[in-house]
Amino acid sequence: MKRLPLAIARILLRIGAAVLAVAGAYVLAGLALAMIPRNAGWRAPAAGVTIWIEDNGVHTGIVMPKYAAGIDWRRDFPALDLPDARYAGYDHVAVGWGERNFYLGTPTWSDVRIGTVLHAAFGSTDTLLHVEHVPRPAAGSHARAITLTAPQYQRLAARIRGSRRAGPAIAGYQRYDVFYPGTGRYDALHTCNAWTSDTLASAGVRVGWWTPFAAGVMRWFPLD
Repeated sequence: MKRLPLAIARILLRIGAAVLAVAGAYVLAGLALAMIPRNAGWRAPAAGVTIWIEDNGVHTGIVMPKYAAGIDWRRDFPALDLPDARYAGYDHVAVGWGERNFYLGTPTWSDVRIGTVLHAAFGSTDTLLHVEHVPRPAAGSHARAITLTAPQYQRLAARIRGSRRAGPAIAGYQRYDVFYPGTGRYDALHTCNAWTSDTLASAGVRVGWWTPFAAGVMRWFPLD
């Protein structure tokens, strides 16, 4: 009986070491595969539709003009869905995708809980599209501008529309943002940042092969 605590300690140490090894492998794979390009031959056109890739250090999204190349986001994300319709006067929308509990349960980073993170990491098909009505961004460290041809932009829009399923709008964090029911499965392999890259890749944009982290997305869009 006296040796039981030592045995338990050894088991816990082995479990802890295994968890750290898995976490380390995940991070290394995320960093390495983010450097391998998809659509390696893509080059931004000289003229077309300007969009922005934004990040807050953890989460990335895509900012687009409300009307361009025949795509009218005012029909998809109407003013009446907002708590304050006046914000619909802004000329751009920022769109991101993620797991429902994580989105709704963490309005600020101080609200993040390990249980919420683990629930999302192990997988959920309960996802949301997050839409903010915003002014045209200023290019900088957290917003990188790129240009798409009209057909590329239309493919991007089709992919974003495919990430939303039918259902009523859900109140956002502020008076200028809103959530909509999403499609797809969120897990440690398909994160919000992987969604951003997959969506851009569908339009032919050069992005990393697998980008679970925001830095892996943004590295492909350096500041000019």
